Amino acid sequence: MQIISEEFLSLGVDDPSKISDNQLLLLDIDITDKASWYELALGQSVTDARAELFVLLKGITTKVNQEKIIKNYKALQKFRKAPPVQESKKDEKQEAVTGDVTIYCDGGCSPNPGESGSGVAIYRGGKVTELWYGLYERMGTNNTAELNALYESLLIAQKESAAGNKVDIRCDSMYSINCIKVWAIGWEKKGWTKKGGEIKNLEIIQTSYALYNQIKNKISLTHIKAHAGLEGNELADRMTVYAREQRDSSFVQYSGDIDIGEILSMRAG
Repeated sequence: MQIISEEFLSLGVDDPSKISDNQLLLLDIDITDKASWYELALGQSVTDARAELFVLLKGITTKVNQEKIIKNYKALQKFRKAPPVQESKKDEKQEAVTGDVTIYCDGGCSPNPGESGSGVAIYRGGKVTELWYGLYERMGTNNTAELNALYESLLIAQKESAAGNKVDIRCDSMYSINCIKVWAIGWEKKGWTKKGGEIKNLEIIQTSYALYNQIKNKISLTHIKAHAGLEGNELADRMTVYAREQRDSSFVQYSGDIDIGEILSMRAG
């Protein structure tokens, strides 16, 4: 990850007023905030790939040439990332865990609160077979997006476990996991109240908690670190961004080819 500093921004623009729309998108700044983009960007972080593209677009004024650079860069990223995915069974062993089916879920929001979306990556036998995205909200939060993704994962796990498969859900939101595995137990006993104020996101928590209790003896739900190089987590992350871009309020299966290198070169959340 690259922390955005004044020194870094100077590598991509000589004059802040000359920043291109594509560079704004790489910094996760809405085009409508162009007038104040510099202040909004400082202190934020972007992936190394987005940071490199930001600098590569310096001085490129035409949109056509910018798109060519972005396309060529993505092709290079695909070339770099594709061989390890295809050739190494060691990597597959790192992804394949306790279950026949492994579900990675993620939620994202930009800004927070703001536009949110959820994503899921499903692995069978250590190989990704399905990607899902959606549940777009115009004014959501990171927590609601994470909870939505976990709930959809529980629904998938319910079907898979009913079919006799061992299922492992991997979630990078400790908040979401605690909501349904730990805190909800006490909240339920107190009539769904807590000391100090309201329980935020109560409806989705209650629904997820009820479903989790039905299947908890048949599945595992574990926490993983976000953006730690786990392919499944990264793919789910890309689906959260794709959900915001598509603005699909339903939860749908990704219909494109599951080209791992190409998808990982998409904008990260």
